[in-house]
Amino acid sequence: MYIDTLSSVKNPRIKELVTLQERSRERRESGLFVVEGIRELEACIKGGFVIETLFFQPEIFPLDRAKETGCQQLNEVTPELYSKIAYRESTEGVIAIVKEKHNSLEEFTLSANPLIIVLEAVEKPGNLGAVLRTADAARADAVIVCNPLTDLFNPNLIRSSLGTIFTTQVAACSSEECCKWLKKNSIKIFTAELQASEWYHKTDFRGASAIVMGSEAEGLSQYWRENADGRIKIPMNGFVDSLNVSVSTAIICFEALRQRDFKF
Repeated sequence: MYIDTLSSVKNPRIKELVTLQERSRERRESGLFVVEGIRELEACIKGGFVIETLFFQPEIFPLDRAKETGCQQLNEVTPELYSKIAYRESTEGVIAIVKEKHNSLEEFTLSANPLIIVLEAVEKPGNLGAVLRTADAARADAVIVCNPLTDLFNPNLIRSSLGTIFTTQVAACSSEECCKWLKKNSIKIFTAELQASEWYHKTDFRGASAIVMGSEAEGLSQYWRENADGRIKIPMNGFVDSLNVSVSTAIICFEALRQRDFKF
């Protein structure tokens, strides 16, 4: 185990950290990303991710606790330096550089009666993070991100997911790959659409189900509409006819759970 003390923003390790925080291209090319905060770090470790480098402020996050992460490259940072590298205001004195770990659809472990959330071309990291929290609360089997417009380890996504990006089965793929996998596993496809023909609460979700949501700007592609087993909508009684995608996902997911008597 190597332990160092850092105080300058010019240190190469600090420069790497900041670059990974700010640039998705660097995350993608290096296979590394940044995790900030105790809750997020604990979820990351629970999810089987490897901590490559740890930066901690010992007055807040003690050395003994840093050692418990299993990281072999520990860096104590001064309060002044930590205030400059922290992505958000209060993160309990710890930031880590972590190695990426990606799932494939074939690696998923499914329950006897799976509930899958599918998101197509969702662009905002905050929305995807909120959907992951819904998946965690509903104990959905997996979240599949089709044709992603944001990388899965974006700092805003990690923060908004409260670390559930690490403890939920998540995979990114094309819509065609996802649809093929769902049909192979006999999982019915329900697409959420404003022009759909059936109310969500009158749809039978008691069997293996995939709830497919599109982006708020574009909705779902024609491909999903053509391959759906059911097309559903949520009643809209206000002036506007669009809910946030994470809210819509939560409404439909918990209707599915209600129909299953909240048995997981």
